[in-house]
Amino acid sequence: MNIRVLGCSGAIAAGYKTTAFLLDDDVLIDAGTGVGDLPLDALAAIDHILISHSHLDHVLGIPLLADAVLRLRAAAGRPPIQVHALPETLDALRRHIFNGVIWPDFTALPSREAPVLSLHAFQIGERLEISGRVIEVLSAAHTVPAVGFAVDGGAAAQHAHWVFTGDTGPNPALWTRLAELRLSHLVIETAFSDDEAELAHVSKHLCPAELGEELAQLAGSVDVRITHIKPGEADAVMQGVQALSSPHRISALAAGQEMLL
Repeated sequence: MNIRVLGCSGAIAAGYKTTAFLLDDDVLIDAGTGVGDLPLDALAAIDHILISHSHLDHVLGIPLLADAVLRLRAAAGRPPIQVHALPETLDALRRHIFNGVIWPDFTALPSREAPVLSLHAFQIGERLEISGRVIEVLSAAHTVPAVGFAVDGGAAAQHAHWVFTGDTGPNPALWTRLAELRLSHLVIETAFSDDEAELAHVSKHLCPAELGEELAQLAGSVDVRITHIKPGEADAVMQGVQALSSPHRISALAAGQEMLL
């Protein structure tokens, strides 16, 4: 399996795209602005979208993608793109995006019988089977109901997992579960520098000091990739991260980077 970083920024600016990962060719994990860099045929190949939570920087690619590929998928007789998320996240999409005011309801277009999107609820702890892959839904601690994901690399990778925490503050339940998994990569957010620790606390994101406390709960030495840094803040955040005393191999994630399982 291959995971390509389409976007990993906490906001937008030239050269910065918000969170989106492409698993092989057909599964999106979050759908931020990075989705827009895919060519049309690659967008049309996406069959599943897993959403960590309802915030705009993680979902805004869904309505635009649906509009872009509707005709291609309908002409090819392709089934709906399945959007997987917590019930609360799906409800937010229905009420606040696919409501006919912000955007048309693409769960009923081009017809209710054959829409371009279908919505599917999951629960924390559930192991989803998607096109031969197993993806576990992990807990997250954010300002809205939120999750992370663990992608099982399968037998060929000795069941090593690529883990994405989603947007989260300190979350003891996550580390309890990760202690039971073999990790290949841990993609974890650190949205703010230590100078903005109070803002990180209020918004339930991490800063380097809290990241250090979180990673101290993870045994061994793991490849850790930092995501969701705000534009212009990378130096401040990564200075704090590099000052940590940690056995883990920590670096900043970058758009275009690929991770193999």
